Amino acid sequence: MDVLNRISDVQSKVEGFVKKGKTIGFVPTMGYLHEGHLRLLQKAREENDIVLLSIFVNPLQFNEAEDLAGYPRNEERDAALAAEAGVDLLFMPTPETMYPETPSIRMEVTKRTDVLCGKSRPGHFDGVVTVLTKLFHIARPTKAYFGMKDAQQYAVVDALVHDFNFPIQLVPVPTVREKDGLAKSSRNVNLSEVERQEAPAIYQALLKGKEMILNGEVESAPVLNAVQEFLEKRTRGKIDYIELLSYPELEPVKAVNRQVILAAAVFYDQARLIDNIVFRPDRG
Repeated sequence: MDVLNRISDVQSKVEGFVKKGKTIGFVPTMGYLHEGHLRLLQKAREENDIVLLSIFVNPLQFNEAEDLAGYPRNEERDAALAAEAGVDLLFMPTPETMYPETPSIRMEVTKRTDVLCGKSRPGHFDGVVTVLTKLFHIARPTKAYFGMKDAQQYAVVDALVHDFNFPIQLVPVPTVREKDGLAKSSRNVNLSEVERQEAPAIYQALLKGKEMILNGEVESAPVLNAVQEFLEKRTRGKIDYIELLSYPELEPVKAVNRQVILAAAVFYDQARLIDNIVFRPDRG
């Protein structure tokens, strides 16, 4: 596995891969790899000649400096996991490498961001698409892999690839979960013992809402109320949002008659957890 820090070195390697007709599977991450990331790498390994992993804690997508400073990091551990997962090229740039000066141009997302996590994180997805635009140009992937735990991010990246004609196939990978249903997340390490016991209620609540819809409930309000009531009884965390939206458009729905996302976010003392289920009312 090659570990590179400079953009020019990655571009040189990628150019060689492209000239040889190699397919490139790209997994962009912010590091502190867990089983969810490893599932992305496994999928990329199965489907491509070359697997390229980037680890970069992107300052443009953090609203608070303390959140950026507190984001968990362990580069040595990440590199070992990447090598074990069969990564061919690991790109680990510094902020100074990616942004040597204040960018003259910033990307702005105009749809799909005023709901879910985007509602309370203004500018977050602008930072996401800015760094992904740079990374897509650097990595020149055949396929790019994203976990559906952050389904809003996937919807935004889907729009980015479509609107800017990137010749990239996006591959959504199902959320990886603990045995009790809790979505794998780098932030789970910040939960207290009691919070960790309560956190699986998020997924359980979403499953309850999905079950209502599959059993014939077509109005969104009763579903949202039931999910909220279920959560409030089972966790002391503060509910940030519970939303039912069309997917991937992320528009409000009164009647559920197409593919939707049922999503929730909950604040705990030292962590904010998100989860979702994307499904069709006629197929599950």
